[in-house]
Amino acid sequence: MLVKLAWRNLWRNRLRTSIMLAAMVFGLLGVIVMIGFISGLYSNMIQNAIAWQTSHLQIHSRNYLDHPDIQDTLVNPDAITALLSSSPTVEGWSARLVVDGMVASARSTRGIRINGVVPEAEASVSPVARHIREGQWLDAEGRNPVVVSVKTAERLRLKLGSKVVLTFTGPDGEVSGAAFRVRGLFKSPISAFDDSQLFVRRSDLAALAQLDGVHEIAVITEDGAEANGPATAQLIQQLRTLDDANSVRDWQAVQPMLAAILSQMGVSNAIILAIYVLAMSFGIVNLMLMSVFERTREFGVLMAVGMTKPRVLLLILLEAGLLGLCGGVLGVVTSVGVIALLGHTGIPLGAMADGLAAFGADTQLYPEVTRSDYLMVLTTVLAASLLSALYPARQILRQRPAEAMAHRH
Repeated sequence: MLVKLAWRNLWRNRLRTSIMLAAMVFGLLGVIVMIGFISGLYSNMIQNAIAWQTSHLQIHSRNYLDHPDIQDTLVNPDAITALLSSSPTVEGWSARLVVDGMVASARSTRGIRINGVVPEAEASVSPVARHIREGQWLDAEGRNPVVVSVKTAERLRLKLGSKVVLTFTGPDGEVSGAAFRVRGLFKSPISAFDDSQLFVRRSDLAALAQLDGVHEIAVITEDGAEANGPATAQLIQQLRTLDDANSVRDWQAVQPMLAAILSQMGVSNAIILAIYVLAMSFGIVNLMLMSVFERTREFGVLMAVGMTKPRVLLLILLEAGLLGLCGGVLGVVTSVGVIALLGHTGIPLGAMADGLAAFGADTQLYPEVTRSDYLMVLTTVLAASLLSALYPARQILRQRPAEAMAHRH
C-alpha cells in the first residue's frame, strides 16, 4: 500500500519528476562513459606494456639485474628452457641476447638496445613481427638483417635495404661492430619502445660478441595477465627452484608503475562517481523538500488519523528510493547501450597520438565497464537517494499534526 502511495505521490508533479529523472539519466551516462574511458585507457596502457615491454614473466641473472654487464648471462638456461617447453601453462617464450650499443647511419648516430632473438620464438611473445609497416620480419635468409622502428628510421634517414653499423662493448672490453641491412620497419604504440629498441638474429649477435648464452627469457602464460594468476604463480615457484642465481619476475615486479595504475583504477572511478552523487543528492534534497512541504497539511491529516511517524518516514523514503531506482536503472540501461556501441566503434583519439604514445596507449580507445561497475553505480545512486530524503523527512516529522494541518503554502 505504501509503495503504491509513494509511486503516485512521486508523479503528482510530472514535469518536476521528469526533469529530475532526465538529469539523473544524463548524469549517469556521463559518469559511466567517463569510467569506461578511464578504465579502457588504463587497461590499454597495461596490455601494451605487457605485450611490447615486459611479457608476463622475465628471467634474468641476478647479477645482470644489479649491474647489467654483457657477461652476466643466465645460469643453467637449458634447464629453464626445458621446463618452459614442457609446461602446459606456457604459451610462448623467447630467449634473448641483449646488449646496449650504438646504431649509426651515414647521417646520424643513436644509442640503442640491441635485441638478439630467434625470429620464430620472438614472434610468439612479442607483437613486433605483426606490426611491420615496411619490409618483413627477421628470418634465416640474408646476411646480418636488422629490424628497426619507423621513428628510428626517420631520425637516421633509413629505408629498406639501408646499411647501418651496430657497435657495442664486448665481453673483453673492446668495441665490437658490424654492418647490418635494414630488413623491416616496425611501429609500436609506445614511443619510448620505438626510440630504444631494434632486433637482429641472436646467432648474428652472438657471433659478433663472441658470447655463448642469453641474458633474458621472456615468457607468455595462459593467466599471466591476471594479478596473481594461480598457474603462473606455480610456474614462478618451479623456475625459482632451478637455480637461486637467476631472478624470475612477473610484469608487476618488472614495472611496478603498472601495478600501481591497476590498483588506482577503482579509486579514480569512485572519485568520479562520488562527485556525481554529491551533485545529484542536492537535486534530490531540493525535489523532496518541495514535494514534502507542498503536502505538509496532507501529512498532518495522515498523522492525525493514526499514521505513525515511522510510517510517514518510510513513505518519504520510498518516494526517494523509487526516484533513485528509476533514475539509476534508466541511466544504467542507457549507458549499457552507449558503451556497447562505443565498444564496437571505438573512440578515435588521433589528434592526441603523440601524447598517447608517450603513455603507451593506442589512438583508438575502447571503453571498458564491468558488471561490478554498473552494480556499484546503481547501488550508490539508490543509497544516496535514500540518504537525501532524510533531511526533508526530518523537517516534516518535527511538526505536530495540528501544526501541519494549519500550514499554509
